[in-house]
Amino acid sequence: MLNFEYKGISYGKYVEGEIEALNNSEAAHKLKEQKVIITKLVQTKKKKEIKKKEKTSFSFGTGVKAKDILVFCKQFATMLRAGLPVLNTLEMLIGQTASKGMKTIIESIKKDLEAGNALSKCFEKHPKVFDTVVVNLIKAGEASGKLDIFLQKIVLNLEKKEKIKSQIKSAFFYPGVLFTVAIGVTVFMLINVVPTFVNMYEGMGMGDDLPTPTAVIMSMSSFLRSTGGLIMFISIIAVVVLMKFFIAKSYNFRKSWHAFTLKLPIFGNLLQKSILAKVSMVLGNLNQAGVDLIESIDIAKSVTDNVIVVESLENIKKGVFSGETLTDLFRKEKIFPSTFSQLIAVGEQTGSLDDMFGSVATYYEEEFDVAVGNLSSLIEPIMIVFMGITIGGLMLAMYAPIFNVGAIIN
Repeated sequence: MLNFEYKGISYGKYVEGEIEALNNSEAAHKLKEQKVIITKLVQTKKKKEIKKKEKTSFSFGTGVKAKDILVFCKQFATMLRAGLPVLNTLEMLIGQTASKGMKTIIESIKKDLEAGNALSKCFEKHPKVFDTVVVNLIKAGEASGKLDIFLQKIVLNLEKKEKIKSQIKSAFFYPGVLFTVAIGVTVFMLINVVPTFVNMYEGMGMGDDLPTPTAVIMSMSSFLRSTGGLIMFISIIAVVVLMKFFIAKSYNFRKSWHAFTLKLPIFGNLLQKSILAKVSMVLGNLNQAGVDLIESIDIAKSVTDNVIVVESLENIKKGVFSGETLTDLFRKEKIFPSTFSQLIAVGEQTGSLDDMFGSVATYYEEEFDVAVGNLSSLIEPIMIVFMGITIGGLMLAMYAPIFNVGAIIN
């Protein structure tokens, strides 16, 4: 018996699963008997074989960086546009590539291509390096005879993804560093500097007549230097570990966390715009490559791990099956702003949906750039004020008793 994976519609609902049969015809017959309208039916390996393969093919990763993939695709596209044959191009790239991991993959692609496989199939064998977007664009390039053009689309797609990723990192890095420095300096002062003031005030006989802010800071210092500080440190680590565990293991917790991150002031808007830019960019490229809408939406889900966005795209995919317009489907999902659905509506009415998805991607990329620029200009003064209040306030509270003594003497 063979194992088949299927997707389809049953009684108006989207269904998917696996079924055993002697051949493809029998599998289709069984599904029709179950009143399933088949949209996809492919043979797969049996579960036992998959489990066995998973145990024996454990890997620590490919050792290939995103930059290596981008450089390879850019060189590949340039050489093909210059008229070089694919095999000769791959041979040249093997000699030019510095990354050992990338060189091994190019050698594998060349070997599979020489064995008579299609180029898209050669790339498909390396899913950890080349995602489904890249594979489908190469497939479209092969079918249309314009491989160099579609490779250039892959390069642009990768460049935009890396640009968005680097901007997000830089947006979070600066405030993160300033916040860490402020907390680090505060903790250092509470543990090493404040005790000096405590001894000085006790020697002056002022232990019971200290201002409230000074007494609070001294209590905090005493807490951090005792076992309380160690317990708090361990508790913080435990909370972080538990958060990561529940995010990884609990779907509902992960969904709640992702919803919370999208609602964060300033940062939530930034994340949303970056996700919308990536989703629309992938949908536009795949639509232009001739990939059917259902599959394009399915592939677009892979550009983010945010559960809220993935669920919304899944709902849109199911709605397409029932014949609803994309405009209405996008309008129903709260994660997609009204601007998004309005631009899609224009694409549907004019019949140029791929161009409109490209326009949507450009629009949200520009919105994202503006948001990052605004964040950078806004966060710097906020963090400086935060550090000044935290550290300056602490020092004023510790010197307040000395000022009071000076005032009494005068």
